[in-house]
Amino acid sequence: MKNTLRIGIAIMLLCTKSFGQAFNNLPVLTQKPPLHGKHWMAVTGKPLAATAGAMTFSKGGNAIDAACAMLAATCTMWDVLSWGGETQALIYNPKTKKVIAINALGVAPTGATADFFKNKGMKYPPEFGPLAAVTPGTPGGLMTILAEYGTMSLKEVLAPAMQMAEGYPIEAQTANSIEKAKEQIKQWPYSKKVFLPHLGSKYEAPEAGEIFVQKDLLETLGKLVKAEQQALAKGKSRKDAIYAAYDVFYKGEIAKEFVRGCQEQGGLITEQDLANWKVKIEEPTMTTYRGIEVYKLQQWTQGPAMLQTLNILENFDLKSMGYNSTRYIHTLYQAMNLAFADRDFYYGDPAFAPEEPMKGLLSKEYAKERSKLINPEANDPKIGPGDPYPFEGKINPYQDILKTWMGASTFSPKNNAVYNTQFEEDFTAGTTSVEAADEEGWVISMTPSGGWVPACIAGNTGVGMSQRMQAFVLDPKENPFNVVEPGKRPRVTLTPSMALKDGKPYLSFAKQAGDEQDQLLLQFFLNMAEFDMTVQEACEAPSFKTLQMYSSFGKHERINGGLTLNEATPSWTRKDLGRMGYKINYQERTSGPINAIYFDWKHKSFWGGSSNHGEDYGIGW
Repeated sequence: MKNTLRIGIAIMLLCTKSFGQAFNNLPVLTQKPPLHGKHWMAVTGKPLAATAGAMTFSKGGNAIDAACAMLAATCTMWDVLSWGGETQALIYNPKTKKVIAINALGVAPTGATADFFKNKGMKYPPEFGPLAAVTPGTPGGLMTILAEYGTMSLKEVLAPAMQMAEGYPIEAQTANSIEKAKEQIKQWPYSKKVFLPHLGSKYEAPEAGEIFVQKDLLETLGKLVKAEQQALAKGKSRKDAIYAAYDVFYKGEIAKEFVRGCQEQGGLITEQDLANWKVKIEEPTMTTYRGIEVYKLQQWTQGPAMLQTLNILENFDLKSMGYNSTRYIHTLYQAMNLAFADRDFYYGDPAFAPEEPMKGLLSKEYAKERSKLINPEANDPKIGPGDPYPFEGKINPYQDILKTWMGASTFSPKNNAVYNTQFEEDFTAGTTSVEAADEEGWVISMTPSGGWVPACIAGNTGVGMSQRMQAFVLDPKENPFNVVEPGKRPRVTLTPSMALKDGKPYLSFAKQAGDEQDQLLLQFFLNMAEFDMTVQEACEAPSFKTLQMYSSFGKHERINGGLTLNEATPSWTRKDLGRMGYKINYQERTSGPINAIYFDWKHKSFWGGSSNHGEDYGIGW
């Protein structure tokens, strides 16, 4: 009875923080209404980009076409990513009734070795600049997805982005980010030319609402369209014509200028690096949670950590604990720590040796053993990676390193970082997400990223280079699977999600913000699967975050017992968690931004959700 009363009071407290209407089935106020659609749904990180998706649907495109248009628009708007970054996606193909994984993450260039960075006095590859760049993946990812699963031409899909490159009214958020980073931007001549139109003035970035023009990017996109149209004129198929444009970017004149501009500024990427890189169409990873199939990308992302956490949590009755009760928060926190410790030690590019023990890591038996380590009374700062090898009939070749890692996991200085603005920015480094679905049955979930402000632009391409190299480690004692090598993909945070129920799409969901992603996506999923929230309630519902996992960015720090709670968390829950050894900080909004689509098979319609935490926006029809 006490627990029920506490939950009721907590909901009332949350309602006082809101000022919207009761849009949903439950008497809970959300600040944004859920979206409804019969024919299609488009949700992404910027209102203008969502409009690009809607425009594409209105011209007869399918969900894949619309998602590619939204991706192109968000890249053009520098919505904490750009054209030189990376794109990751899950696609549900209604013809095969299978989920497909798209790996369009760039690789470390020629010369990018651990010794190279160590000789420069670095503990990790840099956060910014040309040496932070892996090869660009988004152009190839977009064109591969469109060619294989779309219906429209590249010219049609890029039309909104090209109009924006001609000039669009820039938002305050991006304009202020440019102004804040202008001293870094001034180090790179091509970035300075694009980003600082008022050089010498007090405010050198574009002003909010100013028409932001990107002539070089427009020319680059125009070259892609020209290559496609020339191929079509020669009788090539739609698919082959798009791949002709692909070749122009990675092997033609765009590649030459990109490499020239990169190397001029001290970068390592070569023409051969671009020519050798390929998009991979892969099998996703999957687990079941109480009969629901949950899909993630492979271990070159952090995605399987969410699957591991769900496997652990299946051993607990979460619903009886009560939403965001002390026991619930503590149990999820500990389960996430177990999974993320495995992420930090075992995840890496499966194309490179050593082979990651994913069969063991994702086994239900391993999860059951890990669940027994959870102390119901207190946080455990000593939790480290487990040993999954026996669960696939093997002996762990890294037992000695594992022992060292376990010892360092409590006492290393970088495990007791101070929670401050810099730590928060590193831990939650942003990106965007793209969700689309149509009545034919195509569904796509994307988490593209890379090349964010302050981006180093490669020559006169208008394309900002990725900063993803920083996700590598240089010391195999930190993670023997994720040491930088030429041609290797770093283990990234980017992690789109999809779930099927009764053999049909149930949820498509993703979010931005670095190491937060799978933590909050997990809670979003449980909000719906365990607590019967609507998709909008689940998007806006306050989440919490563990900081007891190594940041994939910056100094790669963590805070043992670090816990971020929503400001609306009741005082008794705060006190209980404090007694359990947590170091607590608070945020007004902890919901995302999460973007999601729920499939209402009873009514044959879509529900779209987008949390009240940023500029994310959706349109349905």
